[in-house]
Amino acid sequence: MTKVRVILVSLLLLAGMPAAAQQDRARSPVIDMHMHAHHVPLPVQPGSPPPCRPRPCVPEGEATATAEESLRKTLEQMDRYNIVKGFLSGSELDLVYEWGEAAPDRFIAAPFVVEPGELSVEMLREEYEQGRLAGMGEIGSQLVGIPPNDPKLAAYFELAAEFDVPVLIHTEGIGPALPGFRTAAGSPLLLEDVLVRHRDLKVFVENAGYPFLDEMTAMMYQYPNLYGDLSTITWVIPRPAFHRYVEALVGAGLAERLMFGSDQMRWPEKIGEAVEAIEEADYINEEQKRDILYNNAARFLGLSEEEVRRHHGR
Repeated sequence: MTKVRVILVSLLLLAGMPAAAQQDRARSPVIDMHMHAHHVPLPVQPGSPPPCRPRPCVPEGEATATAEESLRKTLEQMDRYNIVKGFLSGSELDLVYEWGEAAPDRFIAAPFVVEPGELSVEMLREEYEQGRLAGMGEIGSQLVGIPPNDPKLAAYFELAAEFDVPVLIHTEGIGPALPGFRTAAGSPLLLEDVLVRHRDLKVFVENAGYPFLDEMTAMMYQYPNLYGDLSTITWVIPRPAFHRYVEALVGAGLAERLMFGSDQMRWPEKIGEAVEAIEEADYINEEQKRDILYNNAARFLGLSEEEVRRHHGR
């Protein structure tokens, strides 16, 4: 078969593939820095729609019924969008570990911390020593009105610094409808005491502190180890609001400190929606999209050259 005929046959085969399959085939690797093992920080019934803002709004999607369904659908989305690694937390560590066993090398296991003291520092230290945990957080203490600089959280940050693991924290202006949630407890400025105390601590803020744009910009300028994820705001708020926020951060020169996340919880279909929100951004060039979807997280996590090559099929 001549070279021309080979090319023609290849084009015909591609033309006969579904559009989604063609797109999936060409996808570069993605790191999802915000995932949960069948976890939602408030009761959710199977089939319930995901949260959305501002209310009233029309959410799309149905909550999974079981942890098994959440895992299966999450892995399906990860395969479809070539998500090679996910930062995974959950309120039940056993479930986090089960997901890791089901998909070896796909997840970075971390504890979900809300009320300080619910997960003892002594127990967590043993988990880090045994190599079962490799991240800290999501620290979701804002959900009960506790800011990041509260002394009750100090031991968790100290533990993360001791084991040199990355920390994900819910420090932003929006959250679930819980009676203890306080917007004021989510100002990124409240992280300053933590970052001054732990200069080398690798911290990333959920949704890059949305909507505290000026505060987050100032903190990221001042503290080079501070990163932001772009997770829930890819699907929980109107898309134009998401793009305005991200465009401002990129315009401020912070594209190399933003990382992709999905915060899929019990709506795994939101993983793909989150990826596509980044891909459609016309104010981000292709290099910056690759940074947000993979490169920034690889650098933040300190992935080896060998692992990066493996993720790229080299």
